[in-house]
Amino acid sequence: MGDSAGKLLERMRNSPTGWGQTDFETLFKGFGFDWNEGKKHRIYFHKDYPNLQMGVPRHNSLKKWVAREAVKLIDKLLELLKKNEESHV
Repeated sequence: MGDSAGKLLERMRNSPTGWGQTDFETLFKGFGFDWNEGKKHRIYFHKDYPNLQMGVPRHNSLKKWVAREAVKLIDKLLELLKKNEESHV
């Protein structure tokens, strides 16, 4: 996890409005996600946990729900990483 992605996650968690495409790219990239371009969405997916994925609309102004869902998805990833780490101890 990148430090800037972690800080961005906390800021997004505290305020879900005002985020753009580059913010989501920084967030997801910092947590190990890749993406594919769809017609109207950018589809983010995690290379190690392919069931973790999310479509982000390609609009300049994104709704609050996009940030809220992104935070939930990253939280699921962090939970999976923690469980994986605990099982290898």
